[in-house]
Amino acid sequence: MSLPNYILVGGAGGIGSAVAHRLAASGANLLLAGRTAEKLEALATDLKTSYPAGDYRSVAVDATKSTEVDAAFAAAISAFGSIQGAACLVGSIILKPAHLTTDEELDTTLTLNAKTAFYTLRAAVKAMMGTGGSVVLVSTVAAQIGLANHEAIATAKGAVNGLVLSAAASYAGRGIRVNGVAPGLVNTPLAAKITGSETALKVSTAMHPLGRIGEPDDIAAAIAWLLDPKSSWITGQMISIDGGMSTIRGK
Repeated sequence: MSLPNYILVGGAGGIGSAVAHRLAASGANLLLAGRTAEKLEALATDLKTSYPAGDYRSVAVDATKSTEVDAAFAAAISAFGSIQGAACLVGSIILKPAHLTTDEELDTTLTLNAKTAFYTLRAAVKAMMGTGGSVVLVSTVAAQIGLANHEAIATAKGAVNGLVLSAAASYAGRGIRVNGVAPGLVNTPLAAKITGSETALKVSTAMHPLGRIGEPDDIAAAIAWLLDPKSSWITGQMISIDGGMSTIRGK
């Protein structure tokens, strides 16, 4: 039985690495795409050692450039023949109120979060048009509820929420599922400025009713599940993985 083939854009990041390990452990071939070739190659080598059944490739791309995202998908198809699932794990964090956010900061935030998601989605559906498959995008709890000083990231991830819904409707008839996850604060290098401050971490932890911030595998478990064909009757959903932050209040 052949293994499923997946591409992870932003595959060497905190959540991306966790997703890669989850998928490889379940049996899969992976193309890891991202900016830092060394990290991608190191992750691919680690996967080969830990899960020798799969084929793990890496390609350095700038996901803010659509042509490079398209090239990554072409490399995956060349390597594996077809793609059953894709996830965009590129993103950024900016904590500023609107009046202190510059045009450059806004443009960067929109590009890193909304455009990379769109480019990944577009390349994925083209690759899966004749076979079906699953696409997973990443949003944020800040696009689910109102959080102070999150205007730029909420704008960008709000666009991702809309993209999930529209694309899910467009491609359902072709057997392509499109879903998203909306994490709370996760302990990744991207969040180091927050998690590295004892005061900021304490405040952030208190905002999550389950009493802790997320770990990469908390998010990876849901992404891997959404990519899996076992979730074949799920599309157009944005799943909050936030310790209850978006829906409940602690005591």
